[in-house]
This record gives sequence, structure tokens and C-alpha cells, in this order.
Amino acid sequence: MRLIAYVFAAMTLLLTGTMVGFFFAYSSSVMLGLDVAGAGHAIPAMQAINLAVRNPVFFVAFFGTPAAALVTAVLFLATRRPMAAALFLIAGSVYFLGALLPTALVNVPMNEALATATAPADPQVALELWSDFSVPWTWWNTLRTVFSALSLLVVGLAIFVSGRPQPAHKFRSR
Repeated sequence: MRLIAYVFAAMTLLLTGTMVGFFFAYSSSVMLGLDVAGAGHAIPAMQAINLAVRNPVFFVAFFGTPAAALVTAVLFLATRRPMAAALFLIAGSVYFLGALLPTALVNVPMNEALATATAPADPQVALELWSDFSVPWTWWNTLRTVFSALSLLVVGLAIFVSGRPQPAHKFRSR
């Protein structure tokens, strides 16, 4: 059972790290590159990206991260590693609340609104449309990055704690 717990711990680590990298790449390069490309190019490019990201590989990483953390927490609880279990549960909760929920409640609705837009021919109007999208979208994405990174740190701590010797429980009989 302990081996299975460590396999799931490694999977949780990989999935969480993947999502940190995914969100980080957008805030540190993709959105900046689209800004440099200009609104007339950025709008259709982001629309294409938003269509392409809906794929099984992304879905497994995005939705699998909190699921793997929860399964790992249960497995470590079953192997009598309650501190590791609690930390995996915290890591999954941090990811869920700080990355998955903002995605569903903020970034996806913004993406859907942008999907219906046509890049305006007037460069100034296109720039306003892009700025109205890009600035808040990037802010929320950076928040997702921070929470995902925090989740990754907690996963690392959970793995560290899971390998530490358990304190001996001494019961006194009367």
C-alpha cells in the first residue's frame, strides 16, 4: 500500500509541477508575446490557443492535479501517515481554490467572451479590446500561477514528511 501511495505522490508532484509551468509560461511569455505582436494578431491567436488547449492531455493535468492529491491523501491516511495525508489534502485544496476555481469562474468566461469577438480593423479599437482582455486575464493567470506554486511546495513538504520516521506512541496502562 505504501508503494502505491508513493506512486500517487509522484504523480501528484508531476501534475502539480506541470500546471505551475503551464500557468507560469502564459504570464511570463505567451501573454507578453501576444502583447508585442499587436492586438490585431493577438486576438485571433488567443482565440486559437483557447480552442487548442481543450484537449485530453491538458484536461488530465488540469483536473487530475486535485484528484491525484485527494487520492494520495487517502492513501497516506491508510498507511498511517496522517501529516502527509493532511498536507496532500491542503495541496489539493490550494490548487482547487486558487487555480481551478479562478479558471472556471474568471479565465474561461473571459476566453468565451473573446471567442465571440472579431479583431477590429481600427488598431486603436483592437488595442482597447485586447487590453480589456489581456490585463485582467494575465493578472488572474498570475494568481493561478502563485497558488499552483504554493500547492507544489506543499506537495514537496508532504513527500518530505511522508518519509520521516513516525513518532512512537507510548500508552500508559493503569
